[in-house]
Amino acid sequence: MILPTKHIEAGRSIIGVGAALLSHLDHPWTITALWEKVRPLPQIGTFERFTLAIDFLYIIDALEFNNGLLQRRVK
Repeated sequence: MILPTKHIEAGRSIIGVGAALLSHLDHPWTITALWEKVRPLPQIGTFERFTLAIDFLYIIDALEFNNGLLQRRVK
């Protein structure tokens, strides 16, 4: 589910969902506001997939969470 396979297309894998989320993080967002923004995207699908992608991005240090806001980590 993290990586694409022959049964999971790239856009619906956690890496693909994470890429979609990163493309929408143009400025800091609350979790709720980001969910409302990306909810209609077909690759996001469910809130579970959304939270798994957020967790994955945080674990790989692509996101930071400060004062209740998510933002892309700039290195």
